[in-house]
Formats: sequence, structure tokens, C-alpha cells
Amino acid sequence: MPRSSRSARTTGTTGTARTVRAARRRLPALAALTAAAALTAGLATPAHAAEPAPVAPVAEGRPGFHPEQDFAGSTVAAREGRTAAVPFASLAATQTPGLDVSGYQGNVNWSSVSANGGRFAYVKATEGTGYTNPYFAQQYNGSYNSGLVRGAYHFALPNSSSGATQANYFVSHGGGWSADGKTLPPALDIEYNPYGATCYGLSQSAMVSWIRDFSNTVHARTGRYPTIYTTTNWWTQCTGNNAGFGATNPLWIARYASSVGTLPNGWGYQTFWQFADAGTFPGDQNYFNGAADRLRALALG
Repeated sequence: MPRSSRSARTTGTTGTARTVRAARRRLPALAALTAAAALTAGLATPAHAAEPAPVAPVAEGRPGFHPEQDFAGSTVAAREGRTAAVPFASLAATQTPGLDVSGYQGNVNWSSVSANGGRFAYVKATEGTGYTNPYFAQQYNGSYNSGLVRGAYHFALPNSSSGATQANYFVSHGGGWSADGKTLPPALDIEYNPYGATCYGLSQSAMVSWIRDFSNTVHARTGRYPTIYTTTNWWTQCTGNNAGFGATNPLWIARYASSVGTLPNGWGYQTFWQFADAGTFPGDQNYFNGAADRLRALALG
């Protein structure tokens, strides 16, 4: 056989072997890429659904900041679900119906709310230190003028600034109180983080300190301790089920079910219960745990 022919065959065989070895080396990488593509396309799912990865605080007023989508309960149904409408479990006290609203609802027809039995309203005033509800005046004053007992609430961003800083911003932008019998204690909305990690990157002790800082500052500014809006699950996870606020702060519990269920540690009863995120009134549906005269007594302080 001519030298040139043997040389060509040897070269071809060697080249084929090298190609096979290279292909084998590429198989793990190709498998990894295929798995990643399947996950991206929704063809495979992780064994456990993890909470959102911790992220840096979204800068207020910058892209990604969506305060119009944040309101009391905006994260609750997605995290804790809701049960089918069934008759409410027996409650010890007469329940007085009310609602809570935010900029999401826009202008509210308060005369219709009153005609349908609404007796109180909590209105979102602020979020962090970079947002005020553009419909706050219409909602806060309109509910008052229609005979409802009204109050303001603040959506907390504990990883953005201190409790005292946000409390001062809140009180200075609608979160005040007056002893007129028609103004509820200011309220703190502390719930799942809509921008990332559930507890805003704070330890349980740091979260308790933040809430206490907010609460004490509101009390110093208004003479009232704020109502605390939360869920038992969030409170347990993010404060260690701290019992230190029940003696001073009214509880506004969120649970979309036929009963309030287990309450956070330190509270023997709820003052308000947000039981649904849609219903008769605009916004969320609530009960005050008592008759209308007790609601006015709470407003008077």
C-alpha cells in the first residue's frame, strides 16, 4: 500500500477517536444545559419551592418600586391562600363591618359604602419614606364625611430605613390621631416583603426592635400606640412569635377563612379581622370585634 494511503487511514482513525472522546467530555455539560432549559420552560420543577432570594432593597422612587400594588393584604393570599366562603364560626362579640383601601382603589364612593353598612375604614397613607397615597385626602376625608370612623395605615419597608424614620414620615403625611371619636389609632401594616426575602433580611430580634421603634415613635407623636396589621404565620416567622406588643397595640389580623384561627403570641383577641380581599365594599373586607359603640370608644382612646 502506498505510504500516502496508510497515512491517510491512520489520520482518519485517530481523528475519529478524538472526536468521540471530545463528544463524551461534552455530554455532562450538554445534560446540564438541557436540564436548565427544561426548568426555564417549566418542563421540570425544583423539589421544593423556595422563597424569593434575598435582594437589595428596592430604592424608593426607582424602577422596581411599586407602592400602588402594596396594600394591607397584598401579599397574604399568595403566601397563605384563602378558603371558600362558608358561614363564619361563632364569635363572642357583635361584629361591625368595615373596609380598608389604598391608592389601588382610587376615588371611593363613600355614600354607597355607608349605605351598604360600612362603619369604619383604614386608608393607606404612606409606604417607606418615599410614597404617599395620591387618593388619601379623598379616601380619608370622604369616609369621615360619610359618617365612618376612619384611620390611616403605613406599609412598612423595614430594610429601607429605621422604624422611627418611617413612623415620623407616616405621622407627618396623614398618620395622625385626634380624640374626636371618629379617628382610629394609626396602624402599621407589617407583612410579607413584596420585593424579596420574607423578613426583609432582618433577624427576628432586629425585626422586633424595628417594630418597637416604630410603635414608640407613633405613640410619642400621637399619644396612641399603633394598631398592628399582620398574619400569625408572618409574625411567627419574622419576630419569633414575640409576645411584647399585646398589652399596648391593638391587633388587626389577616386571615381569609371562616375563623381568625390562632392569633400571634401576646394577643388574646383581635380588634380587627381582615377576612377577605373582595366582597361588599371596595378594597378588603374587615370586621371590628365589637359593636359600633365599642368602635367609637376605641377611637376616643
